[in-house]
Amino acid sequence: MVVLSEAGSLAELPPFNFERVFTAWTLDPVLTVLTVWAAGLYLVGVWVLHERGVHWAVMRTVSFVVVGLGALFFATSSGLGTYDTTLLSVHMVQHMVLSMMVPLFLALGAPVTLMLRTLPPRPRRWLLAVLHSRVALVLSFAPLTFLLFVISPWALYFSGWYDASLHSTFVHEAMHLHLVLVGSLFFWPLVGLDPVPGRVGYPFRLLLIVLTLPFHAFLGVTIMGQDTLIGGSWYDALPMAWLPDPAADQHVAGGILWASGDLVGLVFLGVLFTQWVRSSMREAVREDRRLDRLEAQATRRDPSR
Repeated sequence: MVVLSEAGSLAELPPFNFERVFTAWTLDPVLTVLTVWAAGLYLVGVWVLHERGVHWAVMRTVSFVVVGLGALFFATSSGLGTYDTTLLSVHMVQHMVLSMMVPLFLALGAPVTLMLRTLPPRPRRWLLAVLHSRVALVLSFAPLTFLLFVISPWALYFSGWYDASLHSTFVHEAMHLHLVLVGSLFFWPLVGLDPVPGRVGYPFRLLLIVLTLPFHAFLGVTIMGQDTLIGGSWYDALPMAWLPDPAADQHVAGGILWASGDLVGLVFLGVLFTQWVRSSMREAVREDRRLDRLEAQATRRDPSR
């Protein structure tokens, strides 16, 4: 992350290209510490289950630690974080990773389930109290989380919020956390494996995911077509000679939001449809077992059957 006010420091940034995404690292201190702690605590929980002889799916660990937290670290400390205040198009890639990709894979890691299985009795009771609290019920209410998810980007780019994030490290960090939090509130009850409040039936889950697609497209087209620069005069004042025209870069940013929103939305639909199929298959197996038990009981009562 680079939030600098000195022109000389900004001028030292070399021209951005695809290679810079993987070579121009600037560690984000706050999110790096949070990521390391979250990964460490998760792995400790997996180790505790292993010591008890309880199986924990490897793909859950991979989803949470490697992909979810890895994407969070990469989006904020790689070249995406280094250039996210220099090019709006780079920030937009970061935005989509933080708001959609990170919440998806964190949810698939089922960390709440892991905590319920490994925490001592008292902390487990505290966690259950939080999950069943009115605050949790409100914050996970599907129509509310949907509105938060689709309205937040409009508030970010068409208010003074984004401009403030360019000038303040604190606001910049808060924006990153906000993107992850709002994405998690929306997607966790829809695709997550945890027993969290706010879960609705699969048809309604699919409907909510489908409804997000036109909002990303409309916002992307709006950003592409508007004449007013997002971020005010920030990009115009940057000293690097290699920078593209801010209006042209904003057009690219809108296209990234449009295309990536649809692409990631389709990934969500695929994950959700797969979960629905597996849930239906498990329900069918349970129903077959129930019928077999009823038939066995009937046979014992009436051997002539």
